[in-house]
Amino acid sequence: MADIDLLTSFSEVVALIEQSRQRALQAVNTGLIDLYWQVGAYISKKLANATWGEGVVDQLAEYLTRTQPGLRGFTRSNLFRMRQFFETYRNEEKVAPLVRQLPWTHNLIILGQSKGPEEREFYVRMTIREHWSKRELERQYNASLYERSVLNPPQATAVLAQSRAEALGAFKDAYMVEFLDLAPAHSESDLHKGLVTRLKDFLIELGRDFCYIGSEYPLQVGRRDFALDLLFFHRGLNCLVAIELKVGRFEPEDLGKLGFYLECLDRDHKKLHENAAIGLLLCASKDQEVVEYSLSRSLSPALVAEYQTKLPEKRLLEAKLLEFYTLEAADD
Repeated sequence: MADIDLLTSFSEVVALIEQSRQRALQAVNTGLIDLYWQVGAYISKKLANATWGEGVVDQLAEYLTRTQPGLRGFTRSNLFRMRQFFETYRNEEKVAPLVRQLPWTHNLIILGQSKGPEEREFYVRMTIREHWSKRELERQYNASLYERSVLNPPQATAVLAQSRAEALGAFKDAYMVEFLDLAPAHSESDLHKGLVTRLKDFLIELGRDFCYIGSEYPLQVGRRDFALDLLFFHRGLNCLVAIELKVGRFEPEDLGKLGFYLECLDRDHKKLHENAAIGLLLCASKDQEVVEYSLSRSLSPALVAEYQTKLPEKRLLEAKLLEFYTLEAADD
């Protein structure tokens, strides 16, 4: 028993060390971004009042290389990026403090790939919340997450939308599983096995607060045994999340089975301090109107979403988003 207590104490010390390391790394990153901001502001001012021409920036880069041996990141192109960084965010009071929390490479991706301030803010906030790596941030751009989030918000039952509106921010209308390399004619077993095998990638796609509990999770009611496809726990929502998979099109009766599983979880598996379980039906395709009708009368806190095995056509989504904004502006 004493050994267990000691190991617990040692683990707590390790946690303190890791937290200190993270704070130190964040402080270094914040200092670097602040420096780039100040340099960008200085160059912007010099160029704006015609004190400098762009050729002077070339000379500055050469001067820094010659006089500051070992100094990295102050090439001509990067100096102009610092200027762009400052000019982009100097009037955005909400976002300017946030970009200091991101590494420079992440900021460059967001600057280079975003089409406007709303999209920039979306990816800045999502990257901070989800702790995306550079690779994952680029993947989310390729997956058109912003366009999909604006055009197709998650479809949920009225019960969930009204009683726990904050839950909608934790789910998507479509989940990208291109990393599974599924054949067009795949089975539910192929999908299920692939998600469990590539669990790390699936957890990243679901979101940072999702924690895996089990696959084919056993549920017993009366004398019968049932198996829930996938069971997770969401730390932010403090509840179990049941995921049922379907390789075909969504049908209204699918919600009945999911609702039954949620009732089982709430009665027999939910802990006293936890909130009611939420269900996610993940299907290959769905008719938006059929889903809307089905969800409107359901008493279960559930959502219906698609899984997509290929990244969407980004240009098509961008065109739809432009049309959406145009119509919205006309209505205003």
